[in-house]
Amino acid sequence: QVQLVASGGGLVQAGGSLRPSCAASGRTFSNYVMGWLCQAPGKVREFVAAIRWSGIYADAVKGRFTITRDSAKSTMYLQMNSLKPEDTAVYYCAVTRSVVVTIRRSDYDYWGQGTQVTVSS
Repeated sequence: QVQLVASGGGLVQAGGSLRPSCAASGRTFSNYVMGWLCQAPGKVREFVAAIRWSGIYADAVKGRFTITRDSAKSTMYLQMNSLKPEDTAVYYCAVTRSVVVTIRRSDYDYWGQGTQVTVSS
């Protein structure tokens, strides 16, 4: 059984930083694509970033967020800098069995429970 546990969200002022993490267990993820997607109230879940060997990013977060992974620990991170109020959302980590990096929500097979990120102005 695959399990993803996200943590590290929180409340921060605009311009601040957070570093959510996602711990994976249940199988070997070193070759799979891992990603972060977010969902704000009243909106659909949107792609934020994904990584296999290197990261890809949504335009809204390029230059501010960095996705990394530690395969030895089966853990993924999202360094979030220069946060804005519009970044406020629940952030979900996800894994796809595909080895092709994807931005499509429907391509992700396993999901964590989400971690709340709130940015105050």
